[in-house]
Amino acid sequence: MSILTWIILGLIAGAIAKFIMPGRDPGGIFITIIIGIVGAVIGGFIGNSLGYGEPSGLNIPSIIISVVGAIILLFIYRMVRGRTA
Repeated sequence: MSILTWIILGLIAGAIAKFIMPGRDPGGIFITIIIGIVGAVIGGFIGNSLGYGEPSGLNIPSIIISVVGAIILLFIYRMVRGRTA
């Protein structure tokens, strides 16, 4: 996938993860995009390890895998930020 596709997929995954796990997080849209992009990578790794595939473009399975990864990352991010704040 191209870098632009990763950014778009990250934005979508980050926004959906934020919608599923609402709350006040510092950083705004940039952190949401970064969490979404890294979440897409984490979701791709987990999905590939479990045999479900990896993100391969802007399609529904890639978005679902990326959202799961973004939710996991958002949970970890909140746990770490909760301890330091």
